[in-house]
Amino acid sequence: MFILRFFYLKLKFFITGNVWYNITDYIQLDRFRSFEKIIGCKIYNPKYYLKAITHRSYLEGNKNADSSNERLEYLGDAVVDLIVGRYLFNKFPNEDEGYLTKTRSMLVNKSALFDAAKRIKLDDYLLVSENFSKTLPDGSKTVLSDAYESIVGAIFLDKGLQKAEKFLMKSLLAPSFEITDYLKDSNYKSQLLEYTQKKHLENLEYNVIKEEGPQHKKIFTVQVKINNEILGIGNGNNKKSAEQVAAKNALQKIKDA
Repeated sequence: MFILRFFYLKLKFFITGNVWYNITDYIQLDRFRSFEKIIGCKIYNPKYYLKAITHRSYLEGNKNADSSNERLEYLGDAVVDLIVGRYLFNKFPNEDEGYLTKTRSMLVNKSALFDAAKRIKLDDYLLVSENFSKTLPDGSKTVLSDAYESIVGAIFLDKGLQKAEKFLMKSLLAPSFEITDYLKDSNYKSQLLEYTQKKHLENLEYNVIKEEGPQHKKIFTVQVKINNEILGIGNGNNKKSAEQVAAKNALQKIKDA
């Protein structure tokens, strides 16, 4: 079936003159087949996917490529936000807008998209110039995370929103939730600050009230106050970790009140 599809694409190239149908100018057939397995669908419009893996450096000296993945990255970014936003809205019906926004930002930041790209070995298929490949930092987060969004944009254009969602679920959402325990926010200081701002409270302060142990192995005790009321106390092997524990205890006290 793949060979028949290859000849179909070759025929499209001869009829239309569109270089993007001539896939062997860009990628070997066996790699193209494995690429199809990665994205989870058969490709009849290779131009979208070939553009998605084309870095702008590849255009230098490659007359067959007329554009890079930058426009697809723009589209893919919007599609990722939509799919992830809807997914979180349905998954967490009792959480407020602040939680959903923060969770989405953790799911779609550069590091998360880079991890998803590495998960599907997208770096094995990326088209870059020879000179750029020599200077490209190993596992460049920006290049790979941008390429991942471009792939999402390509799937959306070629197969629609449902296929794009299926791809995101498999390569990004399911693995992220499994690894990060539902991406619960562990920055308790940030949560406490947001709470005080939302309630228009002032004078949020953290104070070290005790230091114990030898210099190389100290234990710090920190208390957090809001308007001079002690809401939480926490211990840690440095001031920052003790502040986080204090903030966590303060939030729990506020929740239980």
